[in-house]
Amino acid sequence: MGAPSQLDDLTQLTHAFSAAAIDPALWEAAMDTAARVTGSAGAVLLPLRGHLPTVPVSESVGDLFEAYSRGGWYSRDARHAGVPAMLRNGVMSDFDLTGAVNFARDPFYQELLAPFGMRWFAGVKIAAGDDLWCLAIQRSLKEGPLSSSDLRRLGALSQSLSSAAALARAVGFARADAASDALAMSGSAAILIDRFGEILRINKAAEQILGSQDLRIVKRRLICWDGAATAALDRTLRDLIWRTDDSSLRPAVVLPRREGYPVLAYPSRLSAVAADCFSPCQAVVVLVDLEGRVGLVESDLIRAFNLTPAEARLANRLLGGASVEVAAKELCIAYETSRNQMKAIFQKTGTHRQGQLISLLAHFSAPPKQGLG
Repeated sequence: MGAPSQLDDLTQLTHAFSAAAIDPALWEAAMDTAARVTGSAGAVLLPLRGHLPTVPVSESVGDLFEAYSRGGWYSRDARHAGVPAMLRNGVMSDFDLTGAVNFARDPFYQELLAPFGMRWFAGVKIAAGDDLWCLAIQRSLKEGPLSSSDLRRLGALSQSLSSAAALARAVGFARADAASDALAMSGSAAILIDRFGEILRINKAAEQILGSQDLRIVKRRLICWDGAATAALDRTLRDLIWRTDDSSLRPAVVLPRREGYPVLAYPSRLSAVAADCFSPCQAVVVLVDLEGRVGLVESDLIRAFNLTPAEARLANRLLGGASVEVAAKELCIAYETSRNQMKAIFQKTGTHRQGQLISLLAHFSAPPKQGLG
């Protein structure tokens, strides 16, 4: 006779997933339900592609998951060896790792799990569009492993949980489209970004800015002719999407053109849209095309920041895309003089880098004149 089942009514778990698909605030409660109905220490929902700074995790294993994330264990998780079995059967466990992992010596089990009194694991496959996720059920040494019959029941549950995930993903697309439409109505040129830093949606206002060799989309990435600017944008997006701090905004990234004014890219996290772990959209990049602006009103800068007329003229040239060296030549002043003026501008505007300064001063540029008609 097999071991007695340790699973409760699994329909409670499908109901919890379905509710969270509509209301993302319920995902952590769904993880608590997963732990309870499986008689386990806790549960967490892990993506098999990439990694998010925040994923649903039951409170009972919060400290363990923090150690998992902080210690970079995702890339060293011995249980990755069981993923092929999970893809075939809808479920995997430690028994699928036999021969691939020495449990008595493996750092993942001995250095991470053992100090928390944890040992056994089961993972349920969840497929959402092109993404694969694992409902990781963590069990303590005392609780022991799930029986083979319980693992089969969890494997049969995979399809139902995947349906809930597909619903969550569809709802996430709808929220992303609504956000894109709202930005378009405000006249903003916006690009929606997924959790891999790739382009998910682009509105018409943004399409009008892109398309030249200076600034274009290549393989779902925003590419500037200036490689350093492209790298800066990639770093900013990765930092925005992957970090766990509370900041949802990043300073503008300057995307220069070979001729004319630059484009300013303002990345920010769409907190309301990205709250759902299955949401395809995690961030937005708003583009400000300075080519269509008349320029800075220097008198406004003098009043707003107490700049001198010379400092205001230098700030105006910088917004136009000129370097400090070029601006000094255009203004017929010495390079050292321009550097001293630059330091004064930074101090008066509370900025520290030229990119921050341009981001701030862009708000003072006058909009293009509109004809009547």
